[in-house]
Parts: sequence; C-alpha cells; structure tokens
Amino acid sequence: MAPRANWKGFLRLSLVTCPVALYPATSESEKISFNQLNRQTGHRIKYLKVDADTGDEVPNEDIVKGYELEKGQFIEVTKEELEELALESTRTIEIDEFVDKVDIDPRYLIRPYYLRPDGKVGHDAFAVIRETIREMNKVAIGRVVLTNREHIIALEAMDKGLVGTLLRYPYEVRSEQEYFDEIQDVKVTKDMLDLAKHIVNQKAGNFDPEKFEDHYESALVELINQKRAGKVIRPKERPKGENVVDLMEALRRSVGKEAPSEAATAKKKSEKKPRKAAAGQKEMLMPIAGKKQAKMTTTAKPRRRSA
Repeated sequence: MAPRANWKGFLRLSLVTCPVALYPATSESEKISFNQLNRQTGHRIKYLKVDADTGDEVPNEDIVKGYELEKGQFIEVTKEELEELALESTRTIEIDEFVDKVDIDPRYLIRPYYLRPDGKVGHDAFAVIRETIREMNKVAIGRVVLTNREHIIALEAMDKGLVGTLLRYPYEVRSEQEYFDEIQDVKVTKDMLDLAKHIVNQKAGNFDPEKFEDHYESALVELINQKRAGKVIRPKERPKGENVVDLMEALRRSVGKEAPSEAATAKKKSEKKPRKAAAGQKEMLMPIAGKKQAKMTTTAKPRRRSA
C-alpha cells in the first residue's frame, strides 16, 4: 500500500487534463529517533502551547496565525482568509513550460514526489503527458500549493509515473559570492593536477545507492544495543587531522595509497552487496505490522541506564 497522498488535484497540459495524486518519494521514518526525558524521573518531556504573557495553556481552536509588523504588534490572518486566496495551483498543476534538465541549478532542488493518476479515470491523458515529457527528453515546469505555500515543481517521466521535484524561488537561494569572494587565487601546476586526476581515475566508479551505509545510524544501533546489554560505554579516541606541509608529496603518497592491489581487486569482485542494516540491528529493531518505521522491542519494562 502506498502512503497517503500529500496532495490531490489535476495535472493539465493546455487542454489535456487528468486527476492525479502526489506522494512523498522519500522517508526518514526508518531512522532512529529519540524522545526527550527528565533526567531525574525518566519521564518524557511534554510541550504545551502557552500564552507568552499569562503562561496559560491555549487550546488549538484559539490559535491563529499572525504576522509581526513591529515588536509585539501582529496582524492576525485566519484560516478562512488564507483559503480565500484560491490560487489555481491549489487544485491544479498547470504545466507552464518545458526546459532541459541541465538548466536547473541543483541549489534550487528541494524534495522529490511521485505523481500518479488518481482513481480509474484519466490514465490515457496521464500517459500522453508522461510520454510527451519522456520523448522530448525535457522537464515540465509547473506550480503546486503544498502546506499553504505555492511551489515550483519540475516533472520528469519515471517508469509508468512522474517524479515531481519541488524547486526553490530565487530569493531562497543565497549568492555564492557571499562565501567565495575571500577564497585566494591559487595557481595549480600541471604536475599537481595530473596526480590528482590519477587519484580520481583510481577511485572512479558507478553511482550505486546500495553501496552506501549510514555509518552514524549503525553506530547508534551499536550504542543502544550496548546500553541495553548493560555494557560500560567508553569514549573512542577521535582521529587527528594532519597539516599538509608538502602538497606534491601528499599527492604522490595518495596515488600509492589508492592504488588497488590484485588481492583487494579480487576480494571486491567477490563481495556481495552490503547489508542495509547494521550488525545487530535486526535483533534490536523489529518491524511493527502496518508501519514502515522500525521500533525497538523489549521483553521487560525498560529502565534508564547511565554510561
């Protein structure tokens, strides 16, 4: 079962329209998350919405949005007033133009979504739009309203559906000159560049997400398992960085370091794809029926342990 749609409406290319649904293409729910606890009691911390002046708790129905004009002076905006804005993109993704993918600056990319037909009707129109985008090898640019904000969305064909990536507006992207102006102009010699290129060639490969492991997540799993087993947690020695005195010598040593031996090459070919879960994670994290997020399960009531 696919997750619940974040948005439902219509996709329109000129006079061709079809009902569609928008789904999140990524998830972080499988990552380990922590609760905040009272160190003294071990109880969870609860957050309340309170009046900043009186300290009284305020029920949700009495909370409205406000824009601060000056310190302590607000203009209230109600939910009904926001809905009255009634932008066309609230219910329809209108394709405005088609562009080359290479023209989209990666700094403008926010997050991806999956787009598919909503219901049993409109599959023919959806297929026409999808195949047009695919055959033209273009990215369709439109607009969509999510979480009360209008976003630019870039649509690409993927398999039988579309991938829509939200894009930032120009005012949301900071100028690189704010950070790069003070970088010194350095002359890189051909010898240095040749050595660096050699290192790149030695480390060249194909992008495969399955090769990547979240080492921090694996370390969290190991830490939690050790604490659950009552083991003493000892701090590990942090690696120390070394100052590069002779850049050419460092590059030469790097070339030797990155050169793969025959044994290492044979071992790499024989290795299977890395496991997605860290060692011990399967034992600690058990799936709960109906949920993707893995939860820790214990046979007894958990007690707080200190390192």
